[in-house]
Order: sequence, then C-alpha cells, then structure tokens
Amino acid sequence: MGASRQALFSQLTASDWDGFLKGAEKEGLRVDRNGFIAQTPHPEALGSALTHPRITTDYSESLLELITPVCRSTEEMLASLRDIHWFVHQHLGDEVLWSASMPCGLDGDPSIPIAEYGSSHIGQLKHVYRQGLAVRYGRMMQSIAGAHYNLSLPDSFWQTWQGVLENRQSLKDFKSDQYFWLIRNFRRQSWLLMLLFGASPALDASFVRDVKHQLTPLGDDSWFGRHATSLRMGDLGYHNNAQSSLNICFNELKTYTETLDRAIHTDWPEYQKIGTRRGDQFIQINTSILQIENEYYSAVRPKRTTERGEKPIQALDTRGVEYIEVRCLDLDPFSPVGLNAPQVDFLDLFLLGCLLRDSPRIGDDECERLDDNYKDVVNEGRNPELRINRCDRSTPVMTAAAEALDDLQWLAEKLDHWQGGKVYREALEVQRQKLEQPGLLPSARVLDAMEETGRGHREWTLALSAEHQQSLRDAVPDERVRAEFERMTRASLDDQRAMESEDTGTFAGFLENYLAS
Repeated sequence: MGASRQALFSQLTASDWDGFLKGAEKEGLRVDRNGFIAQTPHPEALGSALTHPRITTDYSESLLELITPVCRSTEEMLASLRDIHWFVHQHLGDEVLWSASMPCGLDGDPSIPIAEYGSSHIGQLKHVYRQGLAVRYGRMMQSIAGAHYNLSLPDSFWQTWQGVLENRQSLKDFKSDQYFWLIRNFRRQSWLLMLLFGASPALDASFVRDVKHQLTPLGDDSWFGRHATSLRMGDLGYHNNAQSSLNICFNELKTYTETLDRAIHTDWPEYQKIGTRRGDQFIQINTSILQIENEYYSAVRPKRTTERGEKPIQALDTRGVEYIEVRCLDLDPFSPVGLNAPQVDFLDLFLLGCLLRDSPRIGDDECERLDDNYKDVVNEGRNPELRINRCDRSTPVMTAAAEALDDLQWLAEKLDHWQGGKVYREALEVQRQKLEQPGLLPSARVLDAMEETGRGHREWTLALSAEHQQSLRDAVPDERVRAEFERMTRASLDDQRAMESEDTGTFAGFLENYLAS
C-alpha cells in the first residue's frame, strides 16, 4: 500500500467518511422449462425495455437486465435487487431466469432473438447496434450474462480528500483524475476478482458446437476448463480480433475518450465489406472498429449518466467521471440475485484500496503483463502451479492473492472502526477462507455441485434456477413494492408510446445526425 496515501487517509476521522454509493446491473436469460433460450417477446407486464428504469434487456430479447437505484448500503442494494427479481418472477409464467453466466441450451445464432425496442428513433438505434454486434461477432457470445457493480464516493468525501492532498483542480477534474487513479490500480489487481468470484468453469455443449476449443468433456452434454475460473471472460466469451487492435488508454480521462473516439471514427476493413445495410434494412450503425463506446469490452469503465440523446464520451468530457463500473463479475449461481453481501462489501474495500495505493501510469510493457495475469487466472486460476507477475516478481497465484488481501487489512479495520461492527473484516475473512480452502472458490463449488448431483451444466443450472425462482415467488414483499413496480410498468409503456409519437423524419436521417454529432 502506498505509504503516503495510506497515511493521509488514516488521518481522517469518522466525520470525514460518508460511506459508498453503490448499485448493480444484473443480467439473466429467460429460459423455458427444458433449459432452452426463451423465444417469447419481453413480457409486457415488465413494461418497456426502452424506458423502464429497473427492468430492461441487454443484447437479446431473452436477456433481462435488472438495475438497482443508487444505494447507500449493501443491504439496501441487495434488497432492491431482490425486489426487482421478485416482481420479474411473478410475470415469467412457465419460464425461469437462468442463474449462470454461461448460457442455457442454444441452437446457433438463429435461436437468439435480438432485443426489440419499438419504432422510435432511439429504439431503432438500439436494435441496429445489436444487429451490428451480430454481424461482427455472431450472437452466441452475446448470450453470456454477468453482473456489473457500480461504485462512487460522495462529493463530501472528494472535497475532504482534495483538501488533504492540497489539490487545486476543479472538483470535476479532481474526481476524474482520482477515479482514473483507481482504475489503473484496478487493472493491476483485477486478476484477484477473477480468482475470488469467477464462477463459470463449465458450459453447455451447445455453446461450443462446431467451435475449436481446449476444454475437457464433462458427461455427454457439457465441457469444462480443468483449472478455469471464468470461461465467460476467456477467449470463448467476450473476445474479438478488431478490438485487440485497439490501445485504449486508461491513464487519464482525456486519452481515454480520445482513443475511444478514434476507434468510433476509424473504419475496419472487414466491417466495410459488410456495409451498413442489406436492402432497406440497417445491419450496423457504421463500419468503424466500434459502432459506439459501449461496444468496447473491458473489465472496468469510467461512467457518467447520460442525458437523452447524449453519447457517453460527450457526457464524460463535459461533466467528468461520476462512478466506476466493474464489469468482470460472473453471476453467483448460488445466489437468487446473482450477487452476495460479503462479495459486495469486499468490492467496496478492494476499490477503495485501489484509490489509496500508489498508482503510476501504465506503460505498454506493464499493460502486457497485466493482461497476461488476467488471462492466466481466468484460464488456470485454480492450478496450484500457476504463477503470476506481482510487483515485478513471479509469485504463486495463491501467495499473490494472500498478499493482496493482507494489504487491505488496515483499511478493513479503519472502516469497521468508523462504522462500528465487523462487516469489512468479515468480508475479507470470507475471501481468505477461499485461499485456505480452494474448494470454496465459486468455480470449484460449481464443478463440485455438478459432480455431486451427476448433472451436466444445463440440467444442474436449470434445477438451481427453478429453486431460486420458487424461493423468490414464495416471498411476500410489501404491497407498496408491487404497486410501485406496476406504476413503473405503466409509466414506461406510456413513455415509449410518447417517444414514438414525437419522432419526426426518417430513421436514416436521425442516424446521419447522430453520427455527425
């Protein structure tokens, strides 16, 4: 831990600390009772996927995305996520919500329906973007689900911290620089999250039909990585050749937005061959390396809430970084809501620790080492012989992980002292137990559970998903929760209709203006 920052933070008092602001976005496939991807449209009882603030879709019409509001505590966030799940499960009929990151039964690209958002220009733009993902990468990898964790610190803390550091920047610029400070260290340490929370070591055989891979068969209908922690984050998951040509810089906001913008305005030969239309139908937004910023796959993103019609780069450049989005989390299949409390508390501790370590800029050589660490843990994290590069030395991965947790002990004690209780020390201890007993790692638990039940990935996940659904349907929430979700459903459908009636001109004209803005 960087002594100077640690020492400065240690001088703060409980009155200087106002906690974390946090939220989650949790994806999950709707599947039928046979464990095959649902072919039904987004349930109308869940409102408009375009405008609902809590319930939308990701890539596929069958891939739900559930979004909490900004919360002040882990308990509040998980309660909100559970309420959203409860409402969703009341309206799935015979379908269930898939609890694993790697998908259910698929029958190639045609079996994965692309999400529909209505006839408004914005709705069509979202659909065409997804069509573009299909022609560029295929639909299979877009059926993978995960959880995103969003974290920020309140302005009261940033003002105090700015004073402690004797910094003279505007608060907007100071916050952006500090969030990128955190992001650089996140990149140095993200391998640890893949070890502790990777939960996708196996997959259904339908996902890799006619695909070359090096997985090991598991029964007749599943494959697994013998030491893998997260197939979702490996080469079978979010990966593509065009993006490997990018050199997105995470050192500061200016270079980050500039390199992203360059990718959005640089044509890629293969995409030029495809073109933007088939007849009168748009099949991608443009022929650039990236259609839009969100196409860039990364384990972490600096974020700023956008206004209607505003692009993410414009929002970041104008108003600075608002929060950090952690994108590398597999769903916890053992949790009905895909996340668990010790995990969330540890993420708070981990991310604050990233802010309080020394954080020199990342050069090309270090960037390559960090990528190697990440890939090695994703593919071989449970291999007792695996060594990674930590502090410029080759270190056994379990030793490196134990050292990383030890580095956070002082911070856990500090936060617990300020807030009362043992929340952060207990969250840290849960992670230590995984290192002492590797069978407790989520990736190991998944394989052990499949072996114990004698079920393949599809059968095991379907049974677990049905159990989660029943437990959520049996819950009796406050009737005000039901009423509020029903209100949001009605309002979202009204909002979509209003957007569709207010649009003028053609979508082609709208897209031309969007690209020129």
